[in-house]
Formats: sequence, structure tokens, C-alpha cells
Amino acid sequence: MARDLTYTRNFGIMAHIDAGKTTTSERILYYTGKTHKIGEVHEGAAVMDWMVQEQERGITITSAATTTFWNYRDETYHFNLIDTPGHVDFTVEVERSLRVLDGTVATFCAVGGVEPQSETVWRQSEKYSVPKIAYVNKMDRTGADFLNVVKEVKEKLGAKPVPITLPIGAEDKFKGIVDLISRKAIIFTDSKDLVNYTIEEVPADMAAEVDEWRGKMIEDIAEYNDSLLEKFFEDPNSITEDEIISTLRKATIGMTAVPMMCGASFKNKGVQYLLDAIVRYLPSPLDKGEVVGNHPDDADKAETRKASIDEPFCGLAFKIATDPFVGRLAFVRAYSGKLEAGSYVYNPRSDKKERISRLYQMHSNKQNPIEFLEAGDIGACVGFKDLRTGDTVCDEKHPIVLESMTFPDPVIGLAVEPKTQKDLDKLGIALGKLAEEDPTFTVRGDEETGQTVISGMGELHLEIIVDRLKREFGVEINQGAPQVNYKEALHGTVEHRELFKKQTGGRGKFADIIVEVGPADEGVTGLQFVDQVKGGNIPREFIPSVEKGFKSAMANGVLAGYEIPSMKVTLKDGSFHAVDSDSLSFEICARAAFRHACPKAKPIIMEPIMSLEVVTPEEYMGDIIGDLNRRRGQVQNMDSKGNARVIKALVPLSEQFGYVTVLRTLSSGRATSSMEFSHYVEVPANIAKEIVEKAQGKKKKSDDDD
Repeated sequence: MARDLTYTRNFGIMAHIDAGKTTTSERILYYTGKTHKIGEVHEGAAVMDWMVQEQERGITITSAATTTFWNYRDETYHFNLIDTPGHVDFTVEVERSLRVLDGTVATFCAVGGVEPQSETVWRQSEKYSVPKIAYVNKMDRTGADFLNVVKEVKEKLGAKPVPITLPIGAEDKFKGIVDLISRKAIIFTDSKDLVNYTIEEVPADMAAEVDEWRGKMIEDIAEYNDSLLEKFFEDPNSITEDEIISTLRKATIGMTAVPMMCGASFKNKGVQYLLDAIVRYLPSPLDKGEVVGNHPDDADKAETRKASIDEPFCGLAFKIATDPFVGRLAFVRAYSGKLEAGSYVYNPRSDKKERISRLYQMHSNKQNPIEFLEAGDIGACVGFKDLRTGDTVCDEKHPIVLESMTFPDPVIGLAVEPKTQKDLDKLGIALGKLAEEDPTFTVRGDEETGQTVISGMGELHLEIIVDRLKREFGVEINQGAPQVNYKEALHGTVEHRELFKKQTGGRGKFADIIVEVGPADEGVTGLQFVDQVKGGNIPREFIPSVEKGFKSAMANGVLAGYEIPSMKVTLKDGSFHAVDSDSLSFEICARAAFRHACPKAKPIIMEPIMSLEVVTPEEYMGDIIGDLNRRRGQVQNMDSKGNARVIKALVPLSEQFGYVTVLRTLSSGRATSSMEFSHYVEVPANIAKEIVEKAQGKKKKSDDDD
């Protein structure tokens, strides 16, 4: 018999680094009976942080999934929980988790409030329309202020926060919460007992504050229930708890309200209330409604699937991982139907059938074998040959393509080589596996120098990759200095004729094209190819070869060999030879046209600009801003947060290597910073000249070595 999806919750925990996501996840596992001992992050014993690197550094690097159960009002709820990283370098893990989750718990630090990465993950959840509840953690820390975090959620995130609890005390006097819905106080003890609280009357000195915030809560959600507001004005005491809960649930699922509660996970305070809130306000797969996709053969034809096992199977592979014991694992969210171990699924991207030999329910890095995966569930499968992150898997007779995921381009590179020749093959295999797992990690060969260049989202990202190569794959490597992933772009438009002729005795090669080359239209990425050939001057079968030639040439720009991410090519005219012309001739001709036309189309070099936020005591402001100016930084904003100052700036990535160390020195270790990619801009002329000269020097050295 199929499980009733009303009692399923697929949710994640997302936040800025150090807000206490993993500590909260560990408490959830403990209070739901999944673990019998609480794993602490600072002791390197957290269940959800299973990687060696995570345990050593006390950070989350990879999203970990687990399944557990919670009893609420005599019903057992099935939880699929994903704990996501907070560090911006691992933002891909958050992105792909949010793509498949029905709801999320946004965790905030009661002292730090809305921090830079909080804003990033919030935007990601909005992109995928994921309903949220907010949990303000660390109420026991000095400087904790629940209502200030509520204010920041409203101002910085543009959300509609609805506090459903108030803290009783704060900092070292934090002892419990007032539930505004039931008007009861929940007082916690410091013990780790499963029931470590008592329910009491609201403290007399908080009665007025509780009434005020309860009134605000009802006003905020009343648009979803008109009778609620009428009752509130006539007799506030006549409103039942169930009326408030069901109305707030509708508002949360409708993305117009964010219930906010508080606690101190490390001290085991507030976690059981959070678990009840997950059941009460976050959607089940049924609440999210049917999933919409397209037919593989007709992008305009919409296909829908209901969250039911009676529908044809459809799921999304949102993560590929390598396990030393079971091999390649694909994490799949099933949206409809039922997938049985040993059966076949269809992959519309590759147009191939894949056999799923075994299915698992995940618990961090451990697998529990299951016989089937059904609608609304999250599991992992093995046995497939060609699955990638973002692939749809479905029933061959009822094909559907779900919206895939988009990932940011890597901005920083590192040249690597194995220390010994015998490690060469091992390095290639290891890098291939890591690139398959992580769409923001890329590997390419530098044609000029023959080096292998790995690219990622930041210095920490590449540091972890190098560490994993050594520990997991046993490959020792030498590495170069970090390098910036510049890009090239065209500013002007030029018309160019390219004639390719080769006679070698017998059949020759011939292609002749007239093209206009320039920047792509706004918002277009990749090659924008326009065919304007009339009268059959170039046969139709050769035109895709011209497009292919330009597309492959874009990987290496004409100034310094960096990728050109977007350009427009208009094929205007040309000619062909009845005997000597073929597809390859036109492809080679297009590549030559790229090399000869682009230098005349005002090529420029673009560099990645990072959005930097520094939190510092007032006395170091001058030194820090002076240092940012030396780094070509532009200060955007200066704010106060408590007794600290917050500096927001845009700084070129090329000037930011080793910045954390410099910041520590400037502020005697008291300032903190976080940085994420913002956009690309044109490099100043003097720096562009240096980049081009360096690239030409590398090319000359490479030619001399040959």
C-alpha cells in the first residue's frame, strides 16, 4: 500500500556559515530517535558532516541527506532532511538541494542576523519557489536579539516575517520561549532528555508583549482567512489554535509569510518546537501540486505529473556522488510513479535507457537498501552509466523533461600536475570523478603550456579538491599559484571574408564564407548564430559546420586565450566547390574566420568582480578601507551592526588572493569577511596589457620547448 504523502516532509536547512545548521540537524536526528548520541560539530563528531575535511574544519562541504520520523498529534511524519553548506564556495550544494525540496528551514544567528550568505541562499530558495520557516538560533550567545533578526529579515530580504514565538530571557538568561499561538510558556532545562521542557503559564511581566505580538501575528495572516480578523476584533479569545495554524500554513505555502521562531540548538532549547513547526507549516509533496515539464520532442508541449504512485514514473537526478563501496550514486527526487530496483528508466538528455540495479535510502554517507522509490521520496540509485546532475529520469512510454539547474561559472583556477609519472592516469580518473560530482568544478588542458588547470568557486573550494585528491584518490600533486578565470568579449562588429583552399593532389578542400562577427544581443549567452545565406550559395548541409567551427573556437579567445562566453555571428554569403567542399572544410574555414575577424572586432578582457562584506570594530575602519582602495575596490556601503561596522565593497578577484590573512593582520584578528562572485567587467587597459603579454610569453615558452 502506498504511503500517504500528507505525512511526508522534504525539507532542508540553509543558512550563512556558522549559524548552526549542522548543530540543529544533529539535534533533529537525536530528538526524532535517529541517533542515540548527539554528534557535536566542534568535536568533529557530527553525523551529517561525515567527510574528514568537514570534521577537521568544522564546516559543511557537501549536502548530506537522511530520513527520519517525528510523531505529531498521534501521526508519524516521514522526514527527508538535507543539511546544506553555508560557505559560498559550496553554493552549488545548496542550489541543487533547493531545486528538489518542498520546504526549507532558514537558520539565522541571533547575534549576526541576516548575513551575506543568508541573502544568497534566500534568493536561491525564491528562485525555486521554496516555502520557508525561519529559526533564529544561538539565543544563548552574548548580543542575541530575536526581534532585531525579525526586523532584518523584513528589511534585507524583503520577506514578511511572522514571529510565532518570543524568547523568555536572552544570552545566558535564555530559558525558554512563549508560544504565541497557544499563549503558553515552554521552559527548557539544560538536560539532553527527550522531553527536557515543561509547559507553564506566560510570565506576568511578558503578558502585554505577548498580546501585542499575537495581535500582529493574526493581522499578518488574516488575508488568508477573513473570519479570523472578524473574530479578532470581536473577541480575540474565541480564535482557536487550529484556525491560526491552518491559516499560517496556507500563508507559508503561498510564499507570503515566514513563521519565525527562536531557540538555542547547542543547549537543546527549542528544537522540539521547530520539529512541530516543520510539520505544521512546511508543505507535503501533495501541497506543492503537480510538477510541470516539457515533452522531449516538443519544447512547447507542457507535460504534468501528479504526486501519486498511479502516475508514470518521473524524477530528477540532483546530485552525483562517488562512494568507495557502492560506486557512483545518483541522488534522485521522485515526483510521480514508482521506481523499482532492477528496472529501467529513460534519460531524455542522452535519449538512452538506464538500468537502476539497486536503490538506497540515505543516512548521511551510509546507505540502507530499499526495493523501490515512490512519488514524493528522495533516494539514491546505482547501476547507471550516463547520468548527470540535472537529468530527468522517467518512464520511456511517457517521456518528460523537467526544468534543469543552472550553475555559476568557476572564477578561479589552479595548474596541477602529479608528483610522479605513474600518478598521471590516476589524476585524470580522480579529476573526472570530482568534476562529475560538482558542476562548479571544471578541468581543462592548457594547450599553450600542456598543464592541467582545475577551476572552482574560490580558494577554499580548490583547497578541498586538492585535499580530496590526496586522501580519497591517493594522488600527490604539485600545484601552481591560483589564477583568475578571465574571459574575453567583443565590443565592435566587423564583416570578414574567409577563403579556405587546400590542394594536395586528388580531392582538395574548399570553403568560402562572408560573416559578420560582433557582441551577442543582450541577455544571450553562448554563440548566437544567424543564417542569412540566400540562393543556395552555401548548401544547407554545410551551414551547421560553420556554426560548429565558431562554437569550438570560442573556447580560446584571440587576445590571451581566454574563453569568449558570448558572441553573434551572422553568415551572410559564401561559395562552395562541387567536388572539394565538405563539412570539415567549412568547419576549418569558420575557425580561421574567428581567428582573423575577432582581432578587428575590438576584443577586450573581462575580469570577475567579487562582492565583499567585512565586519570590523570601528577603530580598524580606516586601515581596511585604505587597503581596499589599494586593491582597486569600490566601497558601496557602510553600516553599523551592534557595536561593529559593516563595509560592503566590490573588489576584483585578482586582488583578493590571501585577503583573509591581511585582514587578520590589519584588525588584530577581530574583523571577519565573506566574499561571493558578483559580475564580470572590463579590465583596465594597463592590466589588460600585462595579461596579454603574460599569455604571449607562455605561448612563446611553450613553442620554444617544442
